[in-house]
Amino acid sequence: MSPNELPFIRGMFDRIAPRYDFLNRTLSLKQDVAWRRETVFSLGLKKGKPARVLDVACGTCDVALEILERSGPETRVAAVDFSLNMLELGQEKIRNRGVEKRIALLAGNALCLPFNDGLFDAVTIAFGIRNIADKRKALEEFYRCLKPGGTVAVLELSTPENRMFQALYLFYFLKILPMIGGLFSKNRSAYEYLPESVLRFPRSEDFAQIMEQAGFSEVVWRKMTFGIVTLFIGVKR
Repeated sequence: MSPNELPFIRGMFDRIAPRYDFLNRTLSLKQDVAWRRETVFSLGLKKGKPARVLDVACGTCDVALEILERSGPETRVAAVDFSLNMLELGQEKIRNRGVEKRIALLAGNALCLPFNDGLFDAVTIAFGIRNIADKRKALEEFYRCLKPGGTVAVLELSTPENRMFQALYLFYFLKILPMIGGLFSKNRSAYEYLPESVLRFPRSEDFAQIMEQAGFSEVVWRKMTFGIVTLFIGVKR
C-alpha cells in the first residue's frame, strides 16, 4: 500500500460510515448478512469452547457480533479498523448489545497488527482485503497472529464467471450501484471506487496462490450468490 493510498481509503470510509450499513443491506438485497454468517460458520467455532478471534477491517462490527452470536460466552474478539468513524459506529452497536467486555476495538493497520505471534484461534476479514495493495504482506500478518491449526476466512466481492450473468452484473455494478450509493452516501466517488477495486481483485486461483505463498495450507474457496462473492479459507500448520 503506497503512502498516499492509505489516507485516501481511510478518508473514503470515514465519509461513508454513517450510511455504510444501510447501503450494504440495500445494494446487496440483504445478502451481506448471509455472507457474513457463512464466513463465521466456516471457522468451526463451538458454543462450549472459548476462542480468541481477530476481525480485521471490522467496519461497524457486523462480523465481530456474528462471531459472538455463533460461539460460546467465553469467546473474545479483537476488532481492528483504520477508520475511526467506522469504529465509533461499531462501538455503539457493541454497547447496544451489552457485549463491551467481549469485543475490544482497536484502530490499526492490517499490515502491522499490534498483537503477539500465535495469539488467535481464527482471523477474519470481510470486504477488506481488496483495499490492501500488498495482500501477501497482510496475509503474512494474519498468519503470524494465528495459533498453529488456526483458520483464516477471507470474504471478498468477486466477478461472476457466467458470461450472461456477468454482463448483467457489470451493468448494475458499474452504472446503477454508483448512482444509488452516491445518492444516499453523498459520496459517489466511493461507489465508483468499489467496482474498480473488485474488478482489480485477483482471480480466485491467483488469490489462493497468494494465501499459500503467505504460508497457509488447505486453501479452498467457495463462490456464493452466482459468484458475486467468494469465501476463501486457509489453515496455519
